[in-house]
Amino acid sequence: MTHGDDGHETAAYKMLSGTMPSADLVYPSIGSVVALKKSQSSYHGALPPFVAITRAYGRFNEAGFLGNDYKAFPTEGDPNNKDFRVQGIAAPGGITAPRQAERRGLLAAVDALDADLDKQGEIQTMDSYQQKALALIMGDAKEAFNLGAEKDEVRERYGRTHHGQALLLARRLVEREVPFITINWDGWDTHTANFEAMKRMLPEMDKSFSVLLQDLSERGLLPSTIVTWFGEFGRTPKVSWEPPWNGGRHHYGACFSAVVAGGGFKGGTVVGASDFRGEHVKDRPVYPWDLAASMYQLLGIDPMGRLPHPQGCVAYVTPLASGDVPSGGILKEIM
Repeated sequence: MTHGDDGHETAAYKMLSGTMPSADLVYPSIGSVVALKKSQSSYHGALPPFVAITRAYGRFNEAGFLGNDYKAFPTEGDPNNKDFRVQGIAAPGGITAPRQAERRGLLAAVDALDADLDKQGEIQTMDSYQQKALALIMGDAKEAFNLGAEKDEVRERYGRTHHGQALLLARRLVEREVPFITINWDGWDTHTANFEAMKRMLPEMDKSFSVLLQDLSERGLLPSTIVTWFGEFGRTPKVSWEPPWNGGRHHYGACFSAVVAGGGFKGGTVVGASDFRGEHVKDRPVYPWDLAASMYQLLGIDPMGRLPHPQGCVAYVTPLASGDVPSGGILKEIM
């Protein structure tokens, strides 16, 4: 892959939205677009259509001009903690189910008093949000986040770590047909002591990621689930051994890699090549919007289609529709 951008914010925006930064529009992330499109068609579950484990992206407003309805729902917390509860899903301490029912009855009575004053439909809108929130707190939807329901051997396979259990939680959400799930994993910005960090982090990543793919495959979910793994850029091929870096590697957007699996992608294939130093793309460049468009196409979303904009601006699902960006094309060779 390539985009030539070494800045965290702008590179993250390119990779996570599949668009170029613009002074005019803040485009939504891929997750927000999928949440919008799937909510309009096939997904009507009680869980949010876009879940972030355990925090949202943070580098930009992931919903962009689509608005807060399509922002990621962050779980917060540590899935490896035995007391893990998703923030906002557990009822407040001391509130039993009967007491919660009494509160709902009282709230309904108060709402009825205001119904005649509702001129713009605000109460109905608020009520729909309230029902969704109650479904998360009191309904079956909260069971998706109960990792204690998994057998110990399954939890051990993923690894009893924050991110091992995060991937297991993601699998539970896939089983409940949540359209888009993202896991954010810090610690890869290895400006200093890169190799010490990799010796610590890579075994954990290798274990949990491979188990996720195997688990999805064993459950028959991998053919219908796209799994991607990438950062906002790569790391410099040249190692900085001098102080203060002491074996560090820096931001590098000229040439890096991404992994795709499942969901219609063909396994065991490498697209493109770098030169012998790993500094530049030698063959078949893949840009962020190429990857995004490939994902959209496999998800049944037209990458050349339009997105709704509150001010009526022309906004496309990917910039490939406008032809204003360099492109290697949709990844036909691995579909």
